[in-house]
Amino acid sequence: MRQSYLFTSESVSEGHPDKVSDQISDAIVDLMLAKDPEARVACETMTTTQRVILSGEIRCAPMYDLDNPEWGENGGWAPGAKEEIERAVRQTVREIGYEQDGFHWQTLTFENHLHGQSAHIAQGVDSSGNKDEGAGDQGIMFGFACDETPDLMPATLDYSHKILQQMAKDRKDGTAPFLEPDAKSQVTLRYENGKPVECTAIVVSTQHAPGYDKGEKEAQLHAYVKGVVTAILPEGFITDATEWHINPTGSFEIGGPDGDAGLTGRKIIVDTYGGASPHGGGAFSGKDPTKVDRSAAYITRYLAKNVVAAGLATRCTIQIAYAIGVSKPLSLYVDTHGTGTVDDAAIEDAIRGIEKLGGLTPRAIRTHLGLNKPIYRVSAAYGHFGRKAEGDFFPWERTDLVDDLKAALA
Repeated sequence: MRQSYLFTSESVSEGHPDKVSDQISDAIVDLMLAKDPEARVACETMTTTQRVILSGEIRCAPMYDLDNPEWGENGGWAPGAKEEIERAVRQTVREIGYEQDGFHWQTLTFENHLHGQSAHIAQGVDSSGNKDEGAGDQGIMFGFACDETPDLMPATLDYSHKILQQMAKDRKDGTAPFLEPDAKSQVTLRYENGKPVECTAIVVSTQHAPGYDKGEKEAQLHAYVKGVVTAILPEGFITDATEWHINPTGSFEIGGPDGDAGLTGRKIIVDTYGGASPHGGGAFSGKDPTKVDRSAAYITRYLAKNVVAAGLATRCTIQIAYAIGVSKPLSLYVDTHGTGTVDDAAIEDAIRGIEKLGGLTPRAIRTHLGLNKPIYRVSAAYGHFGRKAEGDFFPWERTDLVDDLKAALA
C-alpha cells in the first residue's frame, strides 16, 4: 500500500436532487416500519421540476393489502394511506428547505405508483416451516473502518460531510440566509506515511440567493465558506498552497430537482466511504432491512469499526456475500491491509464464533442491531457511516463488540 499520495472524496447536501430522492424513499420506509416492523419496502423516487414520483413494491398490512375485500375498491390501499404517504413526502421536502418556484413542497405534483410486493420474492425471503428467513437478494457488501478520524472514517469523506452539515445548519438557523439547499463539497488531502497531513484542494459549490455570484455578496459567500472549512479541518491542514474552488462555474441560483433530476440510489460512494473502500454496488435508501444491500452493509461496517476500535488493526475491510432466499452467508472475508495485530483469518474465525451475531443471518443482523424501526430517513443525507450512535439511531456505529472480539482472540 502506498504511503505518500493525494486522495479525494466528495459529499453532497440534503438538498442535492439525488439526496432529496433518497430521503423521500427512506421517509416511506420509516412510515411503513412505524406501522409494521415486518413491512417490506422497495421504494424508488424520482424528483424533477415541481414533481415527485414514487414507484416500487410494498407489503404492509395496515397500509396496503390486495386481499382485503374492504380495500379492494381503493386499489388495495387502506383508507387514508395514500394521503399519509403524500404528507410524508411533502413534509420531507419542506424540512429540507425547498420553497422555490421550481420545487416547492406545497405546490409540487405528486405521483404514487407503489404496488404490492412480488409473491415470488416474498416466498424466498419469508420464513416457513423449517426454513429460516432468507436474504432479500443476492449480492456482496463491504464494510470499512480506519483510524484517520475519531469517527473511524476516511478523513477526506468525513470532512466533506461535516462541511455541508455545518452549512445546512447555518442555512436553517439564519446564520447564512444567502444559502439555498443544494450543495456539493470535495476535499483532497495529502497523505504521508499513510496518514493525512495537509489539504491541497477544496471544492464547494452551493446554491445561493440571487446576487451572490458577483461583487461584495460573492465575496461574503466565499469568506463564509472558507471560514466553515477552516473551522472543520484540523489545525494546520489549510495552508497558503491550498487550492480553493468555490462555485467555480459562477452562478448557482437554480438547483435541486429544478436544476437536475434526482433518483434514489445514485450516491452510493457518498453514502459509504468516499472511494476508500470497495463497494458491492447496492444502494441503501428505500429498502427495508430484510434487503441485505442495506442490513449486511451495516453489519460489516459495525464489524470493521469494532475491529479497529479494539486495536486489532488501523484499517479494516470486511466483505460478506448472500444468495436470495438463503439465510447463511456464502462467505466472510477480512482484510486489515497489513495493519493487523493478529492474522486476518483469526479475525474471521472470531466473528463467526461470536454467538450474539447469530451466524450473520439476515434475521440475526436485524435483531442484533435493532433495524426493524423507523430510523432511516436521518441516514439518507451526509453519509450512513461515521455518525453518532444515539438511542435507536445508527446502531451499526456502536463499538460494543470490542470486548467480544478481544476475548475471542485472547
